[in-house]
Amino acid sequence: MRTMRYIFVTGGVVSSLGKGLTAASMGALLEAWGLRVALKKFDPYLNVDPGTMNPFQHGEVYVLADGAETDLDLGHYERFTNAKLTADSSTSSGKVYAAVLKRERKGEYLGQTVQVIPHVTDEIKKRMHAADKNVDVTIIELGGTVGDIESMPFLEAIRQFVLDEKKSNVLFAHVALLPYLRVADEIKTKPAQQSVALLRGIGIQPDLLLCRTEKRITDEIRRKLSLFCNVPVEGVIQELDVQSIYEVPNMLHEEGVDRFILNYFGFAQQHCNLDPWKKVVSKIRRLRRQLTIALVGKYVHLQDAYKSVYESLDHGAIANGCRLGVLRVDPELLEKENVIALLKDCRGILVPGGFGNRGILGKLSAIRHARTMRIPFFGICLGMQLAVVEFARNVAGLEEAHSVEFAPETPHPVITLMDSQRNLSTKGGTMRLGHYDCQIVPETLLQKAYGDTHVLERHRHRYEFNGAYVDKLVKSGLTISGTGPHGLVEAVEIAEHPWFIGVQFHPEFQSNPHRAHPLFRSFIGAALEN
Repeated sequence: MRTMRYIFVTGGVVSSLGKGLTAASMGALLEAWGLRVALKKFDPYLNVDPGTMNPFQHGEVYVLADGAETDLDLGHYERFTNAKLTADSSTSSGKVYAAVLKRERKGEYLGQTVQVIPHVTDEIKKRMHAADKNVDVTIIELGGTVGDIESMPFLEAIRQFVLDEKKSNVLFAHVALLPYLRVADEIKTKPAQQSVALLRGIGIQPDLLLCRTEKRITDEIRRKLSLFCNVPVEGVIQELDVQSIYEVPNMLHEEGVDRFILNYFGFAQQHCNLDPWKKVVSKIRRLRRQLTIALVGKYVHLQDAYKSVYESLDHGAIANGCRLGVLRVDPELLEKENVIALLKDCRGILVPGGFGNRGILGKLSAIRHARTMRIPFFGICLGMQLAVVEFARNVAGLEEAHSVEFAPETPHPVITLMDSQRNLSTKGGTMRLGHYDCQIVPETLLQKAYGDTHVLERHRHRYEFNGAYVDKLVKSGLTISGTGPHGLVEAVEIAEHPWFIGVQFHPEFQSNPHRAHPLFRSFIGAALEN
């Protein structure tokens, strides 16, 4: 039986330091040495999952194959590693407390007073221990920042963890900020020192200190951090800002992170194959041709809201050997401004998923512009549904056609609520979620992109193409190129258009830098030819 090793990744000083990318990159490095890894994310918020959270507060909701709605960092895990992620890979305080209270109501605590310690911390540790028995290392990222009240039960559970496991099988990695003060022309170490002091006060001593910095750190700074944070000098790692996140595994390798981990756990060091990552970085650095794509979405003011879409566009650009510029267009602007003027420099238009009525008219204007001007168009989830609405109104002559999500009384509900969604009493975790089959019609744009007639794609939606309007729209020139279980329309396209595809699913959840998703690769290729 394999001995499981654990790496805990915490963060201090400020949020958004890149703990998820660091954890994913560690996983990529260990896989390069031939090890098998599992990755988990523990978040301190009380929501059971992020499925009902506003993207402006939490960023993208990333959907796994089994339908779990998770934090966007799990997208990094899947794009960087071969780890098999499931609902058990994502845990929140809400999940933990719900499980504890359910057992309390069933009388499973034998009359005990239920408390944070030991009952909540025991539940957290149970979920940390639960892993694939065939992996060598489980990497566990703790969301939030050391010092937050919400994260205290998780930090306490981590402290207790080494009482259950040998310390030699548990490595603590802490990501901290080293701010550069331009006026003083100096990197300040005190915030990192204070962050580590907070951890040590809880009873957790970091073994690795990963220093997020925009300037290279000197040997003197390394020695100072080593002394004040009680971390070996070789465990003080600089994690510099990079042009592409796909440079991080190579950067951490050059810093010796992987060898430090292997030595710590006593793994044999035989051969490290980082060629796939070196090839990706080499391709990115050689990109010359420039291409601008417009992404029209209501959350464009927050980078993380469409994280997987942006990354998948980059993957498609890398596969086509071009440097991509994404014009983020607020659809409300398209309701007020001249669409042609705003989008004149864009050679492709993408409308991603989303919820809510704001900006719908602007999105419809962008879709009509793409259709009439023969600009490559890619609609994802809501983007596909609005493409159907636009076609029904302006081609099929159904002037008041709409989705019942936005116009319940529309005389032509070309997009309607799925039957399975009609009698739900709760919102969380009740959409159509996860992997479903899609049968692709041969000789369509969709089939040419995939090179196949059957695929599995991930979903997150409540509304669907209304089957009552299939014949009318098909006669008007719309092609149904993909269908799912029970005749669900999964994809539409316009045959005489150079590249116009809308899909009900979310292809961005199955793309990575080594293997761009076929639809993103094809979309970028069509935009280059436009």
